Amino acid sequence: MAAASALPVSLSGRFKGSFAYFTIKDRLPQILTRVIDTLHRHKNEFFEEHGEGVEAEKRAISFLSKLRNELQTDKAVTLLEDELPDAALWNQYLDYQRNLSNGSGEPSWFQSPWLYVECYMYRRIHAALAQNPPIDNFDVFKEGKAQNFFESQEAVIALCTYFQELLKNIKDLDEKQLKEELFKLLQVSLWGNKCDLSFSAGKASSQKSSPLQSLENMMPYLLVNDMEKLWSLLVNAKKGTTEKSKVRVDIILDNAGFELVSDLVLADFLLSSKLADEVHFHGKSIPWYVSDTTKHDFNWTIKQLQSANHMWMSRCGINWEGNLKKGVWVYRDHMFWTLPHDFSSMAEVAPDFYADLQKSSLLLFKGDLNYRKLTGDRKWEYTVPFHQALNKFHPAPLCSLRTLKSDTQVGLKPGQGEQIQASEPEWMVSGKYGVIQFAAAL
Repeated sequence: MAAASALPVSLSGRFKGSFAYFTIKDRLPQILTRVIDTLHRHKNEFFEEHGEGVEAEKRAISFLSKLRNELQTDKAVTLLEDELPDAALWNQYLDYQRNLSNGSGEPSWFQSPWLYVECYMYRRIHAALAQNPPIDNFDVFKEGKAQNFFESQEAVIALCTYFQELLKNIKDLDEKQLKEELFKLLQVSLWGNKCDLSFSAGKASSQKSSPLQSLENMMPYLLVNDMEKLWSLLVNAKKGTTEKSKVRVDIILDNAGFELVSDLVLADFLLSSKLADEVHFHGKSIPWYVSDTTKHDFNWTIKQLQSANHMWMSRCGINWEGNLKKGVWVYRDHMFWTLPHDFSSMAEVAPDFYADLQKSSLLLFKGDLNYRKLTGDRKWEYTVPFHQALNKFHPAPLCSLRTLKSDTQVGLKPGQGEQIQASEPEWMVSGKYGVIQFAAAL
């Protein structure tokens, strides 16, 4: 684990009245209640599909009800008892938390780091199903993700239409015009991150209108804007390539639904503009944080677009399926993304994976959870440089596209955070503000 010296304190439910406290007290139990309700509602479906499953569903619900009770009564976090491939790593991490507490009691739901117990809850939800076949492959969040996609249809159509029109002329664009288009699509991908179901405790949260229309109006809410640095990096990377070397961009995905479509459009633009030669997408290997993208969500979204009765949506889906077949798009879901560790531990916990990311020309990290894991989810001063908060995590140049939904933020100008705080006390957790924040290679 990364050395704890000189790092600020972790965000935690032990700070009464903090956003972490209210998340653990109110939002996490609501999410568990919705998961239990989802299993109840699917009881007949399990039976019809498997000829059994009612007992498995009962066991899973009992497991989840117990989990909710442990959370609400601030019980100690317990070792995982399942045999899943990551269980040993989770249990080692609990030992690490126990050692950190220096005998001041067992790590519990409200006393431990918020990032840890929140990730732990999603891992326990996964265990409740994984240990109870035949419902072991059921994604309790799938319905909400599909609903988000369908409710965002207008925005998806607008974006696919805009993009396919852009592709017709992309070869004729000069460098200045290409840069303008990249900046537009980066911002659409950023603000697409507003559609987050864990943030709304699983309630509907979709993109109703085309975000392209509102980009100008959103500019005042972009607190850090490093798009010029991104452009320079990509242009220089392209100039430095040889026959053998490729420009590879990695997108560490966040939400399914509209946000995923905006990420796919950005990825297609990077290839079509020749700014990148290949794009690697990184999703979650298990259902995670309500709306995070899994392999099923990724493939399902492309299939939905392909079969849409809208010409440009369908064209996007067909092209993207082609990119996967050709190998210029690669989807991956390493276990590390659903462990409790922040990213400063990656080189130690998953050295092979860290080494693979070092081959990338640029890592784009989508969303709030990735930002929390990049910066260790700590009470940083607003003006601390981004690269310092990364705490030695630096496999390649990286950029965070994040709308703020938790109270950690670094790399601001002196007085910037305080000025917004004075008029908008909730500015860090409202999803209204965003950053496109870059850190060059060390």
